[in-house]
Amino acid sequence: MKQLYVFVSFFLLSTGVQAQQDPLYTQFFFNKMAYNPGYAGSFESPTLVAVYRNQWMGLEGAPNTQVLSYNQRILNNRVGLGGNLNRSSIGITNSLTLDVTYAYRIPFKRGTLSIGLQPSVRYFRQNWADPRLRALDQGDLSIPTEPSTKYLPNVGFGAYYAGYKWYAGVAIPRLVANNIDFSEFGADISREVQHINAMGGLTFQVNDDIQLTPQALLRYAFNTPFDADINVSVMLKRKFYLGATYRVGGDTNGAGESVDALLGVQATENLFMCLSYDIGFTRLRKFNNGSVEATVRWYFNPPADLLDGDIEKPL
Repeated sequence: MKQLYVFVSFFLLSTGVQAQQDPLYTQFFFNKMAYNPGYAGSFESPTLVAVYRNQWMGLEGAPNTQVLSYNQRILNNRVGLGGNLNRSSIGITNSLTLDVTYAYRIPFKRGTLSIGLQPSVRYFRQNWADPRLRALDQGDLSIPTEPSTKYLPNVGFGAYYAGYKWYAGVAIPRLVANNIDFSEFGADISREVQHINAMGGLTFQVNDDIQLTPQALLRYAFNTPFDADINVSVMLKRKFYLGATYRVGGDTNGAGESVDALLGVQATENLFMCLSYDIGFTRLRKFNNGSVEATVRWYFNPPADLLDGDIEKPL
């Protein structure tokens, strides 16, 4: 009975509006291009980022996401270019999204403002032939029997400001509310949901060995609950990264959505790795073993002061 309840829950999530919520990342501060195209080129070195997220482990049909991202500066640091390749699955729904990002960088005395544009295309597939699905009425013609696919073009924009030891940004990654309904009868039930993302953070140099960074990500999708990630991270000896995040929003029962812990290490000048684990407080907590996320960043040309924590310097 429990498995049936869980699967039905995820079937509804995967076929309704919730399926189009952009993927959730605990380590948003290491994967900012996923939330704001204006971030492209903000880091001094060309950077490749790989992310793997397994949400609600042990729950059949739960969200699973893989991301590959790249960005760099060109034209005397005045332009940032980048791209994201995102593969996500939830229930019977799978998607593959390609974003291409252009950011124009405007220098100021104490920072740089970047205005980003992000065209994208998403391949969207629902596998109605999944053997786990059983139609109650085998003769209902409104229920597909074969996989359904769509290509969804979109465009987004964002603004990102990088100052000395602080940053802030706001973005709408997808402006078009595409129709994602697969009905053969012209129904318009489900649409992609527009998201507004805002983020910011500030780094304090406590002493020669400790840097403290409080930062937050605010997310709002139209007609859905407001979400926020509030993180406090510490860099130790310019090598180790410890952090904790409190997430609010969604189905909370008044306790918040989750609490998350993360541990990262600057293994070499080029390689940074981080692992996080989320403990949920929602009603689904009885049916899963938490969420895990891993991030790997590779700096192709790391600056000499990379390990000083000043990784988003102005021009």
